[in-house]
Amino acid sequence: MTRNHFAARASATAIALVVASGAVAQTAPAAAPPPIAQGPVIPGMCVMSVEGAIGSSTVGRYVSQRLQQISQQANAELTGENTAIETEAKALDAQRATLDQSALEQRAAALQVRGNALQRKAQLRQRELQATEQKALSRVAQEMEPLVSQAYQQKGCSILLQQTGVVLVNPAMNITPQVVTALNAKITQFTFDRERLDQAAPAQGGGAPPIIETPRPAAKAPAKK
Repeated sequence: MTRNHFAARASATAIALVVASGAVAQTAPAAAPPPIAQGPVIPGMCVMSVEGAIGSSTVGRYVSQRLQQISQQANAELTGENTAIETEAKALDAQRATLDQSALEQRAAALQVRGNALQRKAQLRQRELQATEQKALSRVAQEMEPLVSQAYQQKGCSILLQQTGVVLVNPAMNITPQVVTALNAKITQFTFDRERLDQAAPAQGGGAPPIIETPRPAAKAPAKK
């Protein structure tokens, strides 16, 4: 069990966790399913839901809510700029009859430049939100990793299966609740903001700066005798 494994599993379900957190608040609780007669516990075999542990933990719910806040802030920024461009475009259209062709073309071109820039910014914000999501969930996975190993040993497991591929399992073989309890006791939240890829881009781009060579001064001609 490695950190990359848990980080990858967590990152793959990040969007689902964010969406689910809002949906659960608006949906009436479903009726409890009828009890199932369980077979005997298989010695040494355990199961765990990584997604379930993160989604039901206090820190996982905090990350979900914080990602929603960051996404709303980014959307508000983009919406404000888009509204300003649309307002100016409508004003320009209303003045079309009173402007000469050259002025009209110049202002229309300027609006097009702003629109293209806004589109690039929207794409950048999307990448930043994805990077923020991955980094936050990697932090949760990092905190959870030793707790999984601890629960695995305490339960006397010989093999740990991911519950995603298991339809039904005896709850006595499931270490997810034990991991959630330990994770809640360890961490409930941490500070994080939107990743800024526009600021990180220069450092990632081209390696060392180019070497500028200063021309050597020309050699002096020998003095005439």
